[in-house]
Amino acid sequence: MIKYSGRIFTAKELDLIRKIIKNNPEMRRAWLSREVCRQLDWRKPDGGLKDMRCRAVMIQMQTDGLIKLPAPMSKFIANRKAIKYTERTNPRDKITSRIDLIGDVFLKLVDKTTTSLWNEYIDRYHYLGFKKLPGAQLRYLAYIGGQIVACLGFGAAAWKTTPRDNWIGWSEEQKKRNLHLVINNARFLILPWIQSKNMASKLLSMVAQRLPNDWQERYNYEPVLLETFVDTERFTGTCYKASNWIEVGKTKGRGRNDRYNKYALPIKNILLFPMKKDFRKILFS
Repeated sequence: MIKYSGRIFTAKELDLIRKIIKNNPEMRRAWLSREVCRQLDWRKPDGGLKDMRCRAVMIQMQTDGLIKLPAPMSKFIANRKAIKYTERTNPRDKITSRIDLIGDVFLKLVDKTTTSLWNEYIDRYHYLGFKKLPGAQLRYLAYIGGQIVACLGFGAAAWKTTPRDNWIGWSEEQKKRNLHLVINNARFLILPWIQSKNMASKLLSMVAQRLPNDWQERYNYEPVLLETFVDTERFTGTCYKASNWIEVGKTKGRGRNDRYNKYALPIKNILLFPMKKDFRKILFS
């Protein structure tokens, strides 16, 4: 048996995955991951196939020498074309007034009409650049009037984060059942020309109130806990702490898919925000 992304794969299941690949040599990775999910009945809480998670796991299995996948369809798909920056994301006039003096701030969910805009802002101004968020996700644009002032992105939680798991106090079985109820704030960008005091903490408070209902509407379940990771070499996490996020420890400098401690990454502070008072009762269920 071997564990990937929180799921244990038996020797029989690995043989099944190899058989699916062998018996369908003309099929691409996307089809193979969906077929593996169907035959293993690997599904999301809303009943949909976990095909994106499965595809990432199969790529890791190939890296570990357990299976052999077909080549990606093209170099374009394998490496993803760089995002081109356009005038729509050019810097604008600075906003320096206090948040309470500059008008109402509102959040809008990213949809098909604004997804490329969110991607472009993140790639252009966020220090980590654009990378597709894993698993179920929601993204927001924050506006003052008609002007975009910030971008926020939420996706699947990290599988193994010891300080977080110790703070929650759940068992491995409870985590396996309920990790989808923890959501990761993977991107938070205040645009560089927005220098309004308390803007960041206000947006964090707003999104924490709104996100559970938005998530329920899109995925048919309601998350109860937010997590984020703050690079200690770049940031102090002041805005999170001002919004009552709780610092529970630090990472070990490994990525979410680094199974063998090969890659050294910056140490990050781990912060959590409960969105329900009885979140532990729900996570322990």
